[in-house]
Amino acid sequence: MSALSSPRPVRLLLMRHGQTHGNVAGALDTAAPGLELTDLGQAQARAAARALAGHGVQELFVSTRIRTHQTAAPTAAEHGCSPVELPGLHEISAGDYEMATDNASVMGYLSTVRSWVTGDLHVRMPGAETGHEFLERYDADVERLTTGGHDTVLLVSHGAAIRTWVATRVDGARERPEATQPLHNTGLITVEGHPRTGWRLLDWHADPVGGSYLEDPSADDPTAEPTPEAGVR
Repeated sequence: MSALSSPRPVRLLLMRHGQTHGNVAGALDTAAPGLELTDLGQAQARAAARALAGHGVQELFVSTRIRTHQTAAPTAAEHGCSPVELPGLHEISAGDYEMATDNASVMGYLSTVRSWVTGDLHVRMPGAETGHEFLERYDADVERLTTGGHDTVLLVSHGAAIRTWVATRVDGARERPEATQPLHNTGLITVEGHPRTGWRLLDWHADPVGGSYLEDPSADDPTAEPTPEAGVR
């Protein structure tokens, strides 16, 4: 591909939503519309808007889950833009584990996510999608959000989904220890590139972007848990 035909790189900010009532309950809440933000989640969203004020966000995208809309609202107001909802940016479906809180279900979910993060995309989440199917719908929306001609785009999405997409699509990300570690509420990963030319990692900020004091260590938050070693259930 010649330099003249190469697409202009996009700086993509991938931020996890704020804390939800499902996170606090330790529930695998992945279906639409999903539970709303807690008071802490709202505070995280406001703090994220302040932290992102100097990032030059030009366009903002959210998933179909209400928690991403609520998280994005303060940042959208700060930057004078309206969030655009896309259908494929939602969390990895829990399938048979939906809304479960027991350890076996949480470990089953996280073990599947770890399989995808470490490259085994053929594994199917029980009652739901394979890694290939997840990436197909997430990639389609990432392609869509790079077509607007903007230099900096914010995507408010979900913990397991962001970790899996970054580990799979960003050069060198799979080998980083953060790929199998928690991405806390309003944690932020920054990449640069384009679907046609590839992505490079600029920053991996696992704590709340508005400040680590906004983290809630008492919440179980299952989709943010470290993914277990192979064979652990």
